Amino acid sequence: MSTDTAYLAANWAQIRRRVDDACREAGRDPGEVNILPVSKTFGPELIRAAVGLGLHRFGENKVQEIRDKAPPLADCGIAWVMIGHLQTNKVKDVARLASEVQSLDRLELAEALDRRLQHEGRAIDVLVQVKTSSEPSKYGLPPEQLGGFLDTLRGYDTLRVRGLMTLAIQSTDPAEVRGCFRLLRELRDRAIAQGHDIPRLSMGMSGDFPLAIAEGATEVRIGTAIFGSRSYPDSHDWPETPSKA
Repeated sequence: MSTDTAYLAANWAQIRRRVDDACREAGRDPGEVNILPVSKTFGPELIRAAVGLGLHRFGENKVQEIRDKAPPLADCGIAWVMIGHLQTNKVKDVARLASEVQSLDRLELAEALDRRLQHEGRAIDVLVQVKTSSEPSKYGLPPEQLGGFLDTLRGYDTLRVRGLMTLAIQSTDPAEVRGCFRLLRELRDRAIAQGHDIPRLSMGMSGDFPLAIAEGATEVRIGTAIFGSRSYPDSHDWPETPSKA
């Protein structure tokens, strides 16, 4: 690792310690919580350096970033995870390149993904994104529709439903933020009681992951605490821009 990317090792070790400490504070086993590095806006060279630290799953917010980064990193064995809002006209690249989609939030998208995955001869893991806050800018399935949506997804063999994902409210009140995470856990538990095998909870980012862990997160999505600051806020709700391809 070159000297200009050596800070990644220190950042990764620090965030792993912080996540482990949050787990112990919540009375949980640190082995129960994975970290998904979010590499959006960062180039292939930095991601390759992160691979050198043993990281092989990376979250991306935009389809075009996966499409642009995948070829120069094809030798790294990376599992690309789509975490941003996904338009149906972008599923071709996702079905070809991604190993997982964490932002499945509507039937139209499930149908489009299924058709394209059948064409590719692939199946991928998916998480259902649920809207747990009242913010208009947030995407996600309304909580009251989750049960029926999960039942419908049983009919799509290409979509392996593994759990739920959410974005908490942007608030300085920890109780409000934690309430979003608690709601997702309660929805997950209710769905499991109804026969759905969806153990995973992807919730919490660089600024609020201890609250998510306290409420049962099994994966936290961490970008800035690993890679550094970006040119725009650490939010997974930025919409897709039209593809030039």
